[in-house]
Parts: sequence; C-alpha cells; structure tokens
Amino acid sequence: MDKIDKKILARLQDDARVTVADLSEQVSLTSSPCWRRVKALEESGVIRGYHAELDPRRLGYDVTAFVSVMLENHRVDLGDSFEVAVQGIPQVVACHNVSGRYDFMLEVVATDLEAFGEFARNVLRTLPGVKEIYSSFSLKSIKHQRRLPLP
Repeated sequence: MDKIDKKILARLQDDARVTVADLSEQVSLTSSPCWRRVKALEESGVIRGYHAELDPRRLGYDVTAFVSVMLENHRVDLGDSFEVAVQGIPQVVACHNVSGRYDFMLEVVATDLEAFGEFARNVLRTLPGVKEIYSSFSLKSIKHQRRLPLP
C-alpha cells in the first residue's frame, strides 16, 4: 500500500459515495488507474464494503447499552454457539470477544429502557451458555465515527 492507496482510503472513509472521477482528481490520478486501485483494495479485503451511517435516535433507538457477557465455561462449542446466535440479533450492532472477567462485549440498541429490559430478559439471558450479563448505558455519544487511522 502506497501513499496514493492511503489517500484513496482516506477519501472513501470520508465519503464512500464519491465518484471515481472526483476521487481520481483528488488523488492526482486518471480515472482508470484510480478505479483499478479501488478494485484491488476491495479484492484484497482492505475495503470490506460501503455503508450508510444511520442516526439511531432518528430511527427511534434512544438507548445504547454496552453489555458484558460471561459464559458458563470456555468450551469452544459453547463460544461458537453464542457467536452464531448473536449474528442473528439485529439489536446487537457490535459484538467482540474480549479478555478479562467477561467473554463478550455487545453493543445493543433499544427504543427505551423498558424495551432494553425486556430484550435482556427474553433474548440475551436465553443465548447459549450465558451465565452472567452486566449492562452499562451510554449517556452521550462523544465520538461515533468508524474512521480508522491509516498506517
């Protein structure tokens, strides 16, 4: 990856809808080589996809919770079952296998505290192998952008 690739990535992180013509102008290339570089970055897996950033509050999600989950034990099949189950739950917008006291950290959205409580009781506690859950709530989102620093 060279300077031009990094410029392309930086620009696409700012605006994934930028046209190839505008992108090529901004990184000082002609359109064809710029397009080939973007395709190569996609094929190599550096660019995993293009997404719209949605405002959770405007969609009715007034609560964001960070839920730490401890499993009953560390059997591989139990962890795998938990991971598969979490993939199918739309309210879980992020899931990380973490070190420390808990095994997983989930980011969950809900319309309000009552809806989160029902979700925790009826969905999270019923996931495979869940022994304990601990929830913290976001009081204010300070930085929500998923812009990665480029090496």
